[in-house]
Amino acid sequence: MSRKHAAGGSTPAVHALLEAGVPHTLHPYEHDPASDLSYGLEAAAALGVEADQVFKTLCAYVDGHLSVGIVPVSGTLDLKALAHALGGKRAEMAPPADAERATGYVVGGISPIGQRRALPTAVDETVELWDTVYVSGGRRGLDIGLAPADLLAVTRAVAAPIAKDS
Repeated sequence: MSRKHAAGGSTPAVHALLEAGVPHTLHPYEHDPASDLSYGLEAAAALGVEADQVFKTLCAYVDGHLSVGIVPVSGTLDLKALAHALGGKRAEMAPPADAERATGYVVGGISPIGQRRALPTAVDETVELWDTVYVSGGRRGLDIGLAPADLLAVTRAVAAPIAKDS
C-alpha cells in the first residue's frame, strides 16, 4: 500500500480499486458535522472542484429491487429516469437503513465501489464530460478521483440521463 493510501485510510472501495488495478487518487478532507452543506457539496468545496464533477451515490428500489443511481451533487436523482435506465417501470428512494445494510457504508459515505453486493447501477451521462470525477471513498471525509470510464467499468454501470437540477 502506498503512502498516499495509508494516509487516506483503507476502505472496501479503495481495496477494490487496488485489486482491480484502477488508477485513482485519494482526497481526504475534514468532514464538518455542523456544516450546512450536504455531504456532496461539502466534498466539492473541500476539494476545490466544481459540484458537477463530484458524484453522489444514492440507493433506490427499481421495481422492488435495490439499485444505485450516481448523479452530480449539484442535482437530484430522477427516479423515473433511473427506472428506465435500468429496464424498470417504477423507482422509489430506499430508506437509509436499507442502503447502509446493502452497501456496507454509512449515509454520507456510501461509495459506488466495493459495496457488499453488486447492485444494478446507472451513472448520469454528464460523467463523460470530465477527465476526472470524484465519488465517495467509503467514509465521510474521503473522496476518490478516477476516470469516468473506470468508474463505469468498476461498477458495471450504464451511463444514462438520470439527473435533474435541484
